Amino acid sequence: MFITEAEKKLSEEYLSHGYIVRPVDDIEALDWIRNQFEQLIRDALPEAEGIDVESILNNIHKYVAISELNDFRLKVIHAINTIDGFREMYYRVARKYLEILVGNELAMQIRINLSIQLPQDDSSLLPVHSDVWSGDSPFEVVVWLPLVDCYGSKAMYLLPPKNYAELTQQFRAKANGSSEKLYQTIKEEVQWLEVRYGEVLIFDQGLPHGNRLNEEIETRWSMNCRFKGVFTPYGDKKIGEFFEPITLKAASQKGMSYRLPDIT
Repeated sequence: MFITEAEKKLSEEYLSHGYIVRPVDDIEALDWIRNQFEQLIRDALPEAEGIDVESILNNIHKYVAISELNDFRLKVIHAINTIDGFREMYYRVARKYLEILVGNELAMQIRINLSIQLPQDDSSLLPVHSDVWSGDSPFEVVVWLPLVDCYGSKAMYLLPPKNYAELTQQFRAKANGSSEKLYQTIKEEVQWLEVRYGEVLIFDQGLPHGNRLNEEIETRWSMNCRFKGVFTPYGDKKIGEFFEPITLKAASQKGMSYRLPDIT
């Protein structure tokens, strides 16, 4: 393959581990994103006036009760997805890595997702799953971006490719009709991913992943958004409905609009 040694090394790491964690490609874009969250939170929580943004995010559980969390999260999700330029900034934090791992003609998820996991909150758990099992394309990757340092049970876990290959051979016996039973059979094999603010995680969403009870003393804030090559196969989530092209090149635009002359 005609790729550089650096590109080859990154690709081999992704294929071997199922993910990469790297410093964001554009720190100014990341800071801009977190500033948008800071403004939204300060507008919603006047009592947080004078507290730095990192402390607000890590300690949002002191201002928002578990019973109020889902409504609060949905309002924030709606707000960030209406901010001009937000998706472009999100793309910029991972652009270099996406071009190596996925390609330079990309489709991006139309809406960015947000996870807020309070300490000891069992209402925000994400059972072990693979997005491909529910109809996503195996050609997608997830760009997972934390707004705070994520570590231990404040982070997410992923089953490595080698272990997943073994799981597929015994899936019926291990799953046994329950995601929790499945997790119990692989919990010693999953890898917990540490991702600090200023870093970005890109992972294979076809691998089983999820989270557990956040037993740390801080709240997790993380966003996620899927990317794929425009011309790779789609699953249930189609272009124009769930994805939209963001980096089409001139030759592709020309080719997609080309029509043979009418000779009738």
